[in-house]
Amino acid sequence: MISAGADQAPASPPGAPDFPAEQLVEAQWAADRRGHIPFRTEQPPYSLFVRGIEADVLPTAQKYGLGVLTWSPLNSGWLTGRFRHGEPVELDAFRRVVAHKFDLELPGNRRKAEAVEELLVVAREAGVSLTHLALAFAATHPAVTSVILGPRTVDQLTDQLAASELLLDDGILDRIDAIVPPGVTLNPSDTDYRSPALAAAARRRGPAG
Repeated sequence: MISAGADQAPASPPGAPDFPAEQLVEAQWAADRRGHIPFRTEQPPYSLFVRGIEADVLPTAQKYGLGVLTWSPLNSGWLTGRFRHGEPVELDAFRRVVAHKFDLELPGNRRKAEAVEELLVVAREAGVSLTHLALAFAATHPAVTSVILGPRTVDQLTDQLAASELLLDDGILDRIDAIVPPGVTLNPSDTDYRSPALAAAARRRGPAG
């Protein structure tokens, strides 16, 4: 399912904001042990370029019956074909705050630009736009309940909602997997959650006493 936000929404069961799999498991255990209301949903980023959750979060959500409401299916505009090698990069005020995510001199962004070219071929041969291919992909995984959109104009909203009618067959999905393998986040800097266990303070010992 592909959905857009609304001004008002009814009260809903509690959801986890981009928890890693181990915290989802711990939260379910704590709720059961202490008689609390467990999480009912998880809200992680997920796209053709950010597939890390396929390895752990999505199967964990399926195991515990959690709904998964994914966001950033177009990877901040990368999966519209807006950012390509040899073309000027024009950033709006929002993207200028995180300009490094669009700097084509950085290795991770170069990998994304190369993948965009390959995915454009897949989309063209399937007779769809890259935007629709990306949105349909995000909605295809059986663990994904809904894909949260972020259109800025009515025309963008109309176009993006049209992708809800697109179904990707196994042949197209196999071609996508050959470009960005399952469970891989193409640019590590796109990883939204970073474990505090990887911080220097957690990894390094102080001077011997």
